[in-house]
Amino acid sequence: MGYSHQDVADRLAIQDLLTRYAWAVDTQDWDLFRTVFTADAHLDYTANPGGVKGSLDEVVPWLKQSLSAFAVSQHLLNNFDIVLNGDLATARTQMTNPMGAKLREGGLHWFFIGGSYHDDLVRINGAWKITQRIEKTAWFQGSFPPELLFD
Repeated sequence: MGYSHQDVADRLAIQDLLTRYAWAVDTQDWDLFRTVFTADAHLDYTANPGGVKGSLDEVVPWLKQSLSAFAVSQHLLNNFDIVLNGDLATARTQMTNPMGAKLREGGLHWFFIGGSYHDDLVRINGAWKITQRIEKTAWFQGSFPPELLFD
């Protein structure tokens, strides 16, 4: 399968976008997080315990609250399956996510999640954005902490 120069550029731009998402979540930079999505994006995180789905304005407060309990999260992305169709695209991306929850007595409670993101994307003014994201969990190792300490 041959790729045009534009195909290669689009694939790299989408991978950069997905990487920006991971950095935004792991650094809890919610302004950066919003730059990954269109203003009317739909996100579905119901694969997570207590997860929600909805608009950015509905999902960001949940993410902010949920992730405040974790001193460490690292969204590692791989196996990018990107399908281009002009100014539209889809992407399936696998992820592995170690999580370290803060415990009342100090230290961290570790668990690991594996799954995938299923995205619809659009190119707007030359920049790719996610219009819909569905997260799916494939596996979970460890246990959810007995208590979470939210900031």
